[in-house]
Amino acid sequence: MTDNFDRAPERSRPTHVRWHMMALVTATVVLTYLDRLNLSIAGKYIQDEFAISLKTMGWILSAFLLGYALSQIPGGYLADRYGPRKVLVVTICWWSVLTAATALAPQMPLRVWFGVAWSFAIVRFLIGIGEAPSIPGYTRVVSAWLGGVHRGFGSSFTQMGIGLGGAVTPVLITFIMRHWGWRSAFYVCGSLGIVVAFAWHRYATDRPEDHAGVNAAELALIRAGRAEARTPRPAKRGAPPWGKMLSSVSVLALVIGYFCQGFPIYFYHTWFFIYLVRARGFSLTEGGIWGTTPYLAIAILAPIGGSFSDFAAKRLGKKRGRKVAVWLGMFCSAALLWAGGHAGNKVTAILLLAAAAGFNMFGAATFSAACIDLSERFSASLAGLMNTFGNLGGWLSPIVTAYVATNLGWTAALTLASVVTLVSGLSWIFIDTTKPLTKEA
Repeated sequence: MTDNFDRAPERSRPTHVRWHMMALVTATVVLTYLDRLNLSIAGKYIQDEFAISLKTMGWILSAFLLGYALSQIPGGYLADRYGPRKVLVVTICWWSVLTAATALAPQMPLRVWFGVAWSFAIVRFLIGIGEAPSIPGYTRVVSAWLGGVHRGFGSSFTQMGIGLGGAVTPVLITFIMRHWGWRSAFYVCGSLGIVVAFAWHRYATDRPEDHAGVNAAELALIRAGRAEARTPRPAKRGAPPWGKMLSSVSVLALVIGYFCQGFPIYFYHTWFFIYLVRARGFSLTEGGIWGTTPYLAIAILAPIGGSFSDFAAKRLGKKRGRKVAVWLGMFCSAALLWAGGHAGNKVTAILLLAAAAGFNMFGAATFSAACIDLSERFSASLAGLMNTFGNLGGWLSPIVTAYVATNLGWTAALTLASVVTLVSGLSWIFIDTTKPLTKEA
């Protein structure tokens, strides 16, 4: 498409394509969480059918995270180099086909060679590789489409999608499984992915300047607060400044903090439904209903956290404001995790744990905004680096949680998650988002 930068100014009201793009991001995140949470919901059926132990199921659930974490940096680099639109179309198709193939894992040749458990684990590992460019790609979309003053709020659309996806998944997957079996759930999720990939292909562009539906008034709003007038094009030449990233105290603290953010949040993505049924005594139907509460809290608190981050940055300065937003989210989350794990009443416990998830994502929106603050041009690459560590924490989470819960009980497992959350907040003592790594930031 042609560059619209030199359009004549228009007196008309700004168009709203930027919000359509954010809605597309949110819808795609909902899809990704359908595809990554479906196995945790189907896990009880699969455990019962194939006699898979709790510890082995922990390894299967974490296989996705290993592939996802290891592919974050290449995924972010691809999104920066070729633009998020192309990369997302390809990767959505990749992981959607493999999601449908999860239903066939017990019949694949992999079962003969490695056994049923490893067959599931290998398919999930490949799905993780496919989903890896998604979050870095969304970060690049936010960087391009929401300018310099709404980075926190823009980043929260990803977290809001996590909340909506997590709220929908237990109800939808449980309903499908009860009526048509657990395999049908994976076929449905795979089919939805092809629809979403088509939407990215037909509607999205990497830059607002290239979208025919964007008028000059909306372009002016998008560029507000940005150092460069034009949105950076995908970097066909040049590599991300890895040396500066890896030697930056702010980046090192960011990735450590995100590792500690990922560890507790992936308890909800992997074990929460099983925790409700096995530890708190809910029925499958009740577990499906109560399993939505952390994600409803995320859907509500994530955009509030993103908006608060932008507000605090404006009122207190970017350095102090971003810190305050993360501290409020993570310290509240840590306290609520501890209280929920120790609560005697099961309903009280679930409500406290749900609020803990919401406040975790209240703070997480600022982590993504910091990637754009520190390097606008290579925001996807930096987000990929950060997500690598966040998802390594997520990969360890179901494994460590299974061992701690088996040997010391679920209360001890949730206490550990509380302490790790506290460390995530403390990491921001060392982060300064006012010192960009590149001139484009």
